[in-house]
Amino acid sequence: MLKLLRPMLWLLLAAMTAPAQATEEPDHQVLRQWGKVELRQYQPYVVAEVVLQATPEDAGNQAFPILAGYIFGKNKGERKLEMTAPVTQTAVPMKMDMTAPVTQTAAGSGAMRVQFVLPKAVTLETAPEPLDARVQLRQVPASKWAVIRYSGSWSQANFAEQLALLKATLDKEGVATQGEPVLSRYNAPFTPPFLRRNEIWLALR
Repeated sequence: MLKLLRPMLWLLLAAMTAPAQATEEPDHQVLRQWGKVELRQYQPYVVAEVVLQATPEDAGNQAFPILAGYIFGKNKGERKLEMTAPVTQTAVPMKMDMTAPVTQTAAGSGAMRVQFVLPKAVTLETAPEPLDARVQLRQVPASKWAVIRYSGSWSQANFAEQLALLKATLDKEGVATQGEPVLSRYNAPFTPPFLRRNEIWLALR
């Protein structure tokens, strides 16, 4: 049943976010650019997130029904929120970030954090309270990121290839980064791979 539900949820999200160019993204400014690589300054934004024990390949599918439930009204007040972009996921280091509470299912190694960005008009104070205890709300502070944009599949091989290109460019330009890489996805999974907008983010040191 769950396998059938996930495609239906993705279809609902596609309807909410069409046309793609109208999808809201966090405010940011491009500071520098080298080909596909950009340095960006992001303004603060609020996310709904869940941290689960999962592989990178499975994290999105496991987290999606939980986070989609929250924005579709599984919250106090049954308030529905617009879907924005991107949906991000990143590995959680063994030494956990205590600013983002982790559910019991994320204990141990292999934890992944998946985030939905909330609309700009939503703050921590005005965001509806989740009914699912696994969903946590957090404000991401203003920050600078190195970003590479690419198309194609969400495979680990494609991710690793693009991450290597991003790191090579940053090494050449003398740009230092920190933390785990973030996979940012801007399209539903039924979008043809050659039309997808994918990005990898690395936080600047």
